[in-house]
Amino acid sequence: MDAPVLVEVTRGGIVESAHRGAVAVLDAAGRPLLALGDIDRPVFPRSAVKALQALPLIESGAAERFGLTDAGIALACASHSGEPEHAETAAAMLAAAGRDSQCLECGAHWPMGDAAARALAASGRQPSALHNNCSGKHAGFICLALHEGHDPRGYIGPDHPAMRRVTAALGEMTGFDLARTARGIDGCSIPTYAVPLRNLAHAFARFGTGAGLAPDRARAAARIRAAVAASPFHVAGSGRFDTLAMTALGARAFVKTGAEGVYCAALPEAGLGIALKIEDGASRAAEIVMAALIARFLPLAAQEAAAIAALADKPLTNWNGVEFGRLRPAPALAG
Repeated sequence: MDAPVLVEVTRGGIVESAHRGAVAVLDAAGRPLLALGDIDRPVFPRSAVKALQALPLIESGAAERFGLTDAGIALACASHSGEPEHAETAAAMLAAAGRDSQCLECGAHWPMGDAAARALAASGRQPSALHNNCSGKHAGFICLALHEGHDPRGYIGPDHPAMRRVTAALGEMTGFDLARTARGIDGCSIPTYAVPLRNLAHAFARFGTGAGLAPDRARAAARIRAAVAASPFHVAGSGRFDTLAMTALGARAFVKTGAEGVYCAALPEAGLGIALKIEDGASRAAEIVMAALIARFLPLAAQEAAAIAALADKPLTNWNGVEFGRLRPAPALAG
């Protein structure tokens, strides 16, 4: 099946480049409202499923035991920019569990946010694992392991008790047999499993509504959504799509980027889940598609519509600040 063009890049009044991909929009009963491209081909969702991986942190009682704040729970779902507030929140999560950054097994990298990286370099300091965009997720894994009485060392391995519980939650939410699909290693070293867009969209429809979930899991999903709505900055960071979209929409939408052009979302009011994959892995295109889908499937007030429209159709400028084209949704996304 040929992947349809989802995003166009214009210059001089013509389409200069195009991004192809696949989109699945499902309701909580598993019915597709939109299917573009091959939505049954397994893809690695990577960071797009961090909220599903955070469910055991809430269900187990670990978040409550260690007094995790909205910011901490949001950071457990984050691919953050490594700004000071992000690193400080990750450190606070670990301190609440009696640990520090030496316990993190995600590795260190310079902050994803340019301003944060420049500021850190200007200070003469080197990045630590706290600056890793996944440090909040990993701090959550450590809290889960300690709460359940396990040594957190080696928590990134597929056979660690904490990771087995996280993997089980992902499999249950997606309804996909993770033991029979491709398993890779994510950028932060935890296992990542290939799952079809159809299953991912269904999982996020259920995550957003609680439909078909056990009471404890439905409450955990609601707690995560509330925390992210209260602290969208901690899910991404300054000027980032996830933070901008959820600041504009609050609890009306949960959106989460993944690597290689994957994006997932829950629209609780509409009862829908969204999953998409850009074939060439371009994040810029995935953001355009997600914004276009939100505008299509979620009724928006004027201020909300303006905020999402700005994310769905972006001007392209050169080094002199002159606009030369646009990044825009392709006709395939029109309602």
